[in-house]
Amino acid sequence: MLKAILGKKVGMTQIFTEDGAMIPVTVVEAGPCVVTQVKTVESDGYDAVQVGFGSIRESLVNRPAAGQFKKAGLAVKKYLREFRTAEEFKVGDEIKVDVFENGDKVDVTGISKGKGYAGAIKRWGQHRGPMAHGSKYHRGQGSMGAKAYPGRVLKTKKMPGHMGSVQRTIINVEVVGVDAEKNMLLIKGSVPGAKGQLLTIKKSTRA
Repeated sequence: MLKAILGKKVGMTQIFTEDGAMIPVTVVEAGPCVVTQVKTVESDGYDAVQVGFGSIRESLVNRPAAGQFKKAGLAVKKYLREFRTAEEFKVGDEIKVDVFENGDKVDVTGISKGKGYAGAIKRWGQHRGPMAHGSKYHRGQGSMGAKAYPGRVLKTKKMPGHMGSVQRTIINVEVVGVDAEKNMLLIKGSVPGAKGQLLTIKKSTRA
């Protein structure tokens, strides 16, 4: 069974176990996702299914995408993603949250929160300069490297710049709740992204 689905981050809360232990959880509105295209080795060179998630007005979708949905006889979806699988699917099949159950280990992928331009202290956790004795360089980056050799700033040097808003995957986290009626998934701990962020949830590769 393909254990993968698209979802939207709703927020965080907490639940309690039978013995009274508190568990922080992320609430995810997961699915239902509809299969919009089936790819095979013969036609595309690999086996996969393309799924759609989230409703959107047809006027907000470009013409090629709208044509694909029209050809498949499906309602327009906001997001399209692929999952590699050799299982048999048909266009129009639905993938619902009940493919997961309590105790499953999953990998969750999302876009982290954007922080804008950040200095080296905030971005990389570097130390600040002295705060007294005539120093006027408190939160600057400090030394950039050697003097004569190599005579330049080396690549991969941790410097100020754009922070956040990048794809991140948190691996091997536990599913602690599944509500098939409300399409809700409870995942232990935090996951990347702000509220409303699209998430890709798949069975963990390291479980």
